[in-house]
Amino acid sequence: MQVAILSLDIGTTVAKAVLFNIIGRELAVAERGIPLIKPNASWVEINPAKMWDVILEIIHEICQNLAADIQVQGVALSTQGGSLLPVDAAGNPTHNLITWLDRRSESVVATWEENGIADRIRTLSGWAPQPGLPLPTICALRQSHPATVKKTHKFLSVNDFITLRLTGQYATNPSMAGEMLFTNLTTGDWEPELYDLAGIQIDQLSPILPSEAVVGEIRPEICQQVGLPPGVPLINGGQDHSCEALALGMTAPGSFLLACGTAWVINAATNSADINAIPPEMSLNYHVIPERYIASQFLGGLGAGMEWWLDQFWQNPHPDQLHSRTERYASFNNALITTTPGCKGLRFHPVSGTPRTNWAPGGYSGLRLNHTQADLGRAVLESAAFELRWTIENIQSFGLSVADLWLVGGATRSPIWPQVLVDVTGIPITLTQYSHGPALGAALLAMKGLGFLDEYPNWVTAQAVIPNLEHRSIYAQAYADYLLSSPSQRVYFSLGERCEKIR
Repeated sequence: MQVAILSLDIGTTVAKAVLFNIIGRELAVAERGIPLIKPNASWVEINPAKMWDVILEIIHEICQNLAADIQVQGVALSTQGGSLLPVDAAGNPTHNLITWLDRRSESVVATWEENGIADRIRTLSGWAPQPGLPLPTICALRQSHPATVKKTHKFLSVNDFITLRLTGQYATNPSMAGEMLFTNLTTGDWEPELYDLAGIQIDQLSPILPSEAVVGEIRPEICQQVGLPPGVPLINGGQDHSCEALALGMTAPGSFLLACGTAWVINAATNSADINAIPPEMSLNYHVIPERYIASQFLGGLGAGMEWWLDQFWQNPHPDQLHSRTERYASFNNALITTTPGCKGLRFHPVSGTPRTNWAPGGYSGLRLNHTQADLGRAVLESAAFELRWTIENIQSFGLSVADLWLVGGATRSPIWPQVLVDVTGIPITLTQYSHGPALGAALLAMKGLGFLDEYPNWVTAQAVIPNLEHRSIYAQAYADYLLSSPSQRVYFSLGERCEKIR
């Protein structure tokens, strides 16, 4: 009989169920999309009933195809953080799930930044308030939907919601609780000053349990519906970036991880809860490992920017044929071979990045008639590398060593982009195209919590990328030009403009 752990990795737009044996080998994978709802230009929500249906579907798909010699002995959770679901006393949603992409709380955050409350929030929780995160979202809801807030019994994260549906218990874990902005970073408990700011009570938040803790057993009716064995336990798990850090072996101080999907986020493991030891642009959250923390910084929607550029501007080499996303990327990567580092002086400033002096997003500078369409695309890749270098230099200015960097996500599948990142920053990169890191991290937590592991192993295969010294001097000058580019020198394009504008 093979012992197996079923890991649920619930992201913002995709839900996965991955079945692992206790030596880390994948036995089965099921995946479904989660549709986003956009009631207006700045709101981004998810129908919780649809999310729950998707979760049941992927569990059922795994269970109905189980080999006779495989026994699921635990379910583990890895979920996206920063989203909020209000529920009533019966656990039924009083509003759609409001995702971390939502911008309805922008004015709340702006006011806090002006009056100093934002600094106080970061000092207490480790997080600078950002639009879309639960604390400011609840404050915005109180203004726009007071009736919803009044009838809300609990405010849940995605982790809490799934735990409640699976076990009937309210529970969360430290890394998910931290991203709600209600915890005291020093004590690890809910902080009265923070939940008072939102006008809620401590009993409206779930109890915080360790990531390795068994929350309870999956409800019998759920087991019968999806095909799980009766009595299977649910292990608490953690926030997806923290779970992936565990899967990659990022538990010691000085380990860095760049997640480069739709959004780019750099994460660093540390054993210090001192918020003053990291740059003000970074937030500090709990790792899934006890007495460890994850310092992180959002670099912007750099992956989304590349997707947008390809959709809007990449010319189909065969206009009479329809091409899939994979084929479009392949033709783009082939064209990149004809380009050179530095793009002959062309610079692109991403739509979303880290603001600096004399910096404005969303435009090209240095555009000349001899620049090709592939040059325009390469400039987008290079701009992401420049944003990364600026972030790393800022981190290093606080005395934090960045000797190596793990790379995960969409950029790893490009034959060009990882090398550009290495050549611009000078930092060796370890990359993996393994796409189930969060699920594996949650499974490791379950294996440890259920007694199958004494120590955390590192099962992920990796590839090293080292800097090309011939490109370093070229990129040194290009990076200096990038930082000094004046907004008045740029040609700007709105997100709605088509490729004809620049051809």
